[in-house]
Amino acid sequence: MTSISRRPITRRAATTGIVAAGVVGLAACTAPGEGGDSSEPAPAEDVPETPSEAVSLNIFDVAGGQKELGPMIEKWAEDNPEIISSVSFESGDAPSLVGQIKPQVDSGRLEVDMVLTGNDGLSAGIGSDLWVPLIESYGDRLSNQDTYLEPAAAMQELASGYGAVVSYYPSGPLLQYNPEKVEEVPTTPEDLLAWAEAHPGKFGYARPANSGPGRTFLMGLPYILGDSDPQDPENGWEKTWEYLKNIGQYIDSYPSGTGQVISNMADGTWDLIPTTTGWDINPRATGQLPAEFEAAPFDEFTWVTDAHYAVVPAGQSADKISAILNLLNGMLEPEYNAMAYDEGYFYPGPAVEGATLDLAPESSQKVVEEFGRDWYDELIESAPKETPLEPDLMVTAFDLWDRQVGSEG
Repeated sequence: MTSISRRPITRRAATTGIVAAGVVGLAACTAPGEGGDSSEPAPAEDVPETPSEAVSLNIFDVAGGQKELGPMIEKWAEDNPEIISSVSFESGDAPSLVGQIKPQVDSGRLEVDMVLTGNDGLSAGIGSDLWVPLIESYGDRLSNQDTYLEPAAAMQELASGYGAVVSYYPSGPLLQYNPEKVEEVPTTPEDLLAWAEAHPGKFGYARPANSGPGRTFLMGLPYILGDSDPQDPENGWEKTWEYLKNIGQYIDSYPSGTGQVISNMADGTWDLIPTTTGWDINPRATGQLPAEFEAAPFDEFTWVTDAHYAVVPAGQSADKISAILNLLNGMLEPEYNAMAYDEGYFYPGPAVEGATLDLAPESSQKVVEEFGRDWYDELIESAPKETPLEPDLMVTAFDLWDRQVGSEG
């Protein structure tokens, strides 16, 4: 039985999450408008079972979710033209999310109908009262949430009812390596430190605040190292901070994002990196990394989970809320949710029971067959899982890393 931690986002935590998203001077960004009652969710009794006519949806992606979820959304819309007439996407980043959505909410002139986000954008929007409280207001219309996998249900609880989990993965931290350069694969943090010392400049990772694998490595180490409180980076990570400083002696620089990490592996600058299931599979499936690159877990570790959420800006019309509720419920049907296997980007990806690989598109099945690992599923089933740090604690962890570790690189 795997253990799963559930720590819902509180408003205190979410407000601090705005800092993590780098949002400054919100008042200066706010467009004229009263907001007020226009931001109140439409009463449940006013939201029809289906919209009065098919609606178009503009979806804003700040988590890279379109790659994985776009085909799922488009397929459901295509299959239900009486509910959704068209779908368009635009992309951005979490740091700019509040600054872009808040003026629309305050003015009552929404240009974005739904947002695909991770924990960072979700929490920042909660702190600024940007999202419709989907579960509180319309939870009985999202019955397919009852079929969440247990770890996905934990990520859903973390959202405090404002967002709906639409895909999930256990993430990591794992290690990826070039087998021609790494003969003895580290299986413990001590082994990894010894390898880095023996091969200076050949191991590295990106700044955690801007990298999923870097962030997962940072949050996973306290569990592997046996720190006193893996959920308290300021007072409970003594072993982790000491370890990161030690291994940092052999790291030449910390890239600003995961893309540069992949480039460093591809051109031979680095031979060994922390990774996640998706970042192991997808770059090899898309040709960014050699297919023969290998991955390995630590002997004993805890998965740090991740998810994509769908959130709805406050002030949305009853017809569009109706369409979105139908869409989200449909995305959590196994035959649609199985499309989250994609090209391994968020492996496995599905958030609900029954969304098995045999239901995924043939192209996804081929990717998993060719580029997946035969030990992934067993490890996902057997190893314990923890949700990420609460947003305010994540801010603390990033700040401590920047000051104590990154500044030395």
